[in-house]
Amino acid sequence: MYTYKIKKLPKSTVEINLTIPKADITSENDKAFLRLQAELTVEGFRKGKAPKAVAEKHLSKEAIYQEMIKSLLPKIYDEIIKKESIKPIINPKIELVKAKDNEDWEIKLTVCEKPAVILGDYKKAVIEAKTKLKKADIWVPGKDKKEEKPEEDKNKIINAALEAVLISAKIEISDIIIEDELNHRLSRLVDDIQKIGLTTDAYLKSKNLTMESIKAQFKKEIENTYKLEFVLAEIADSHDIKVEQSDLDKLFVNIKDPKEKEMAKQNSYYYASILRKQKTLDFLTSL
Repeated sequence: MYTYKIKKLPKSTVEINLTIPKADITSENDKAFLRLQAELTVEGFRKGKAPKAVAEKHLSKEAIYQEMIKSLLPKIYDEIIKKESIKPIINPKIELVKAKDNEDWEIKLTVCEKPAVILGDYKKAVIEAKTKLKKADIWVPGKDKKEEKPEEDKNKIINAALEAVLISAKIEISDIIIEDELNHRLSRLVDDIQKIGLTTDAYLKSKNLTMESIKAQFKKEIENTYKLEFVLAEIADSHDIKVEQSDLDKLFVNIKDPKEKEMAKQNSYYYASILRKQKTLDFLTSL
């Protein structure tokens, strides 16, 4: 039977140090091998019919380990988070601390929960930001005033309100959220650079950037994006801002294509989250 220890870390992060006895590892390893053997195709044999000795030559130890972990860890992980009442908001970061043959395995799982949010006096901050924005827009003789469209004016108010809310609130985003999103962004960036036929070094040089400066910029953007998401959700919760079915119906009625409409209805939760955020923004800009 596995054992584990829970360690609470800063920024709503939880570390689970797991030990799986070697007897369980051996048993699960054998099961993983049989599953892979059943899917293995080797020349001269029908799928899944290669003898054990032949299959062993075609299945690497790493492949068997991966199959075993894929099957074993989710079950153990689910049991632990239910028992400990942990409510993760992303998939766990998995680190094999010790994974040797004929020995107990040690695995570290790091997860994060919803961060605590202290809103502060965000209403006062939003009102002051809007007042400052209006003063900046007052025309004085000799000063050219740029005519702005209503949409541009609304965006300026929203941005000012969001900046004020962000400054007012106290919230810490877990490092594993930022690292996970950072890796995704960097991967997409490299893919985009390769598509235009450049190397990463050539691209960075053309933009007068360094990889470190890009990482720093991405990290700041990611942190602020997640902070806003949680802060807006907290404001919505504190003011009982909800999305009714009638709100969704008004949205869906404007979708003319039957297939698109049906797909949108199947993703009602996604659209409800967008509408709730919009209602929260409307509330902030009305202060």
